[in-house]
Amino acid sequence: MSKLSGIFPPIPTPFVGGELAPDKLAFNIAKWNETAIRGYVVFGSNGESVFLTRDEKVTLIESVKENAGPEKVIIAGTGSDSIKDTVSLTNEVADLGADYALVVTPSYYKSEMNHDSFVMYFTMVADAVKIPVIVYNVPKFTGVDMEVETVAQLSEHRNIAGIKNSTENMRQLIEFVTNTPDDFSVIAGTASVLYNGLISGATGGIIALANIAADDCVNIQKLVEAGKMPEALVLQERLIPVNKAITSQYGVAGLKAAMDMLGYFGGEPRAPLMTLEDGVKENIRRILSRSDLL
Repeated sequence: MSKLSGIFPPIPTPFVGGELAPDKLAFNIAKWNETAIRGYVVFGSNGESVFLTRDEKVTLIESVKENAGPEKVIIAGTGSDSIKDTVSLTNEVADLGADYALVVTPSYYKSEMNHDSFVMYFTMVADAVKIPVIVYNVPKFTGVDMEVETVAQLSEHRNIAGIKNSTENMRQLIEFVTNTPDDFSVIAGTASVLYNGLISGATGGIIALANIAADDCVNIQKLVEAGKMPEALVLQERLIPVNKAITSQYGVAGLKAAMDMLGYFGGEPRAPLMTLEDGVKENIRRILSRSDLL
């Protein structure tokens, strides 16, 4: 298993009238294919995964596989609290061309989700699926957080390739790097820590910002790898306000609004997420302009 690296946008799911719009997805992918992103994350958190049916997820993978450049890696967000369902969906999308499965931590029974239960869950999944697993740690949404000891043990599994860590906790990210094998990928899950994560040993980022600033995100990694830290830091700092607006502040609706402004198809989020008021959209437009994206 080769080490996973590079920048991946967790792509939003386009809807028209509340229904999937594969033609809009193809339009977006054609634009992203022209950038140096490593590939695509399909139906992750920014893809509104929890609002999609299984059939819709299958349709999305088929569409991404059909339209993605041949060199692009496809990661599918297949995790659910059910091991059986996670394995079944993972193997179905693997047959359709997905290269990796992004599997979120189970979280419904939060008080019982501990080291032993996480090790059991991810081991059972990884043993049964056809493609490598990327553990997805996102306490913001799940309310559970993985311990270093847990990730260290899981990193020894032959079919667990890495972890997407969607927190701003740099101590935790560094400990994940230092306590896992060299062939295990620790991936930054938010652009707010992309620069610091890369200089600390992260191999890339699965970051919402890459949907609208793909080349800039890729260039941060290239500059770090070339030892040009000051230039990378300047670029990181310029993009921080944009990342804050489209993640913690305005969420999926904010990201989709920014995409509309930058020539992609963003469209509306799926209910029960709400569309943004015009005043909020104007604020996003100002942020994009100040950051030289618009």
